[in-house]
Amino acid sequence: ILATTVLLGLVGGGLHLLPAIWRKRVVVGAQAVVVVALTEDISSQVMRTIGFDGSVTTVFRNNALRLVPAIVVFLLGAVLAGRKTRVPQFARRHLLVDDPKLRTRNSTLAALIVLAIVAVTPWVLGSLLSELLANVAIFMLMALGLNIVVGFAGLLDLGYVAFFAVGAYTTGVLTSPISPWQALPTVSWWWTLPVVVVVAAIAGILVGTPVIRMRGDYLAIVTLGFGEIVRISFLSDWLGPYFGAAGGVRNIPGIPLGFDTISGADPEFIMYFAFGLVLLAAWVSWALLNSRIGRAWIAMREDESVAEVMGIDTTRSKLLAFVVGAILAGLGGALFAAKLGSIFPTSFALLVSIIILVVVIVGGMGSLVGVAAGAVVLIGVLGGPNQPGLLAEFSEFKLLIYGAVLIYMMLQRPEGLVPSVRRQRELHVEELTQDAWFDKKGEFVEAGEEA
Repeated sequence: ILATTVLLGLVGGGLHLLPAIWRKRVVVGAQAVVVVALTEDISSQVMRTIGFDGSVTTVFRNNALRLVPAIVVFLLGAVLAGRKTRVPQFARRHLLVDDPKLRTRNSTLAALIVLAIVAVTPWVLGSLLSELLANVAIFMLMALGLNIVVGFAGLLDLGYVAFFAVGAYTTGVLTSPISPWQALPTVSWWWTLPVVVVVAAIAGILVGTPVIRMRGDYLAIVTLGFGEIVRISFLSDWLGPYFGAAGGVRNIPGIPLGFDTISGADPEFIMYFAFGLVLLAAWVSWALLNSRIGRAWIAMREDESVAEVMGIDTTRSKLLAFVVGAILAGLGGALFAAKLGSIFPTSFALLVSIIILVVVIVGGMGSLVGVAAGAVVLIGVLGGPNQPGLLAEFSEFKLLIYGAVLIYMMLQRPEGLVPSVRRQRELHVEELTQDAWFDKKGEFVEAGEEA
């Protein structure tokens, strides 16, 4: 033990004696080895899919990376660390050009390439990892909806899982042949989507109307209570004849395609539907953000009183935020019900709302790319409340890691992993204001003097 600690100390001290570029190469190479070792499931599954079954035991042994492959990965990481990334240059030259026609053509081509990659990915990764990505997409869909409420409009909603439950139960009672609503004819999953949209919108209005004049902590407490009321109502014997109480709604059919029915037993196809809804939610969020109502949400988030004085109808803006967020969560619930085939009140606990909020905060409030990054990092790597992640061996410490990540992000990077530029400036406005009092040499300057 003494020799090991001395050796580690010498390695750490020696890193500081290296030039910056070589220190970067060593650190990135070591990180590459750790990442490849932790993602053994992905690597081994991809190798089996492309026909390299025998190579799996050559690279991995007893859930560990062998020495020679580890050295190769380290060298590759060190070499790539010294190269300058060309992604920003490619984006500036091809995707952000001034010519509108050329920009549209290049963007369309890039979108087609991305869609082709998404179409091939499930069959390369296999059913296990496709199931994981489908869970990531469902949480990403809900996070995009909550991002409209919290990130765009600045309304702290802790009962967001209620809209998710409304969408799932609406789908269940309309499609299940053993639904408690035996008087209603069963319909296809496709026909339930417009009903889910209407019911979720009504739920958004019901929760948004009483909280029009509430802000901050009071709004969070009221929405938290609404989420618990919905969960306990679905669980109660009082509504048992309508929603199954603790028994939930079972035997929910999958998504019919005419020639086949897609369910949780087909995670590759479920992944397609999930990412299709994510693309729809991302487009809706982007279109609303760049519209009149989106600018009203941003103004209301920065200062609701000033926005109201400037003529913005804050009542209408709040209701629209709750309605749009509820609809996206309801669509996620509809897909969740078809994927699992049965739903229970225990699937819609308060912890789900908290984790979705953590995804938005860690990813970057107000940023669509940030929300996607947060869902991939937290749900894909660590896992959801009841869903396994890529690092299944750390499942017992999942919530502990969630808390540690959230504390670190709040202290070191409150704007998130991929922040919105506007949100980043809002959070650092005090630092910018303080820096304005100093000149380039770090000395105080009087008002009116040139720094």
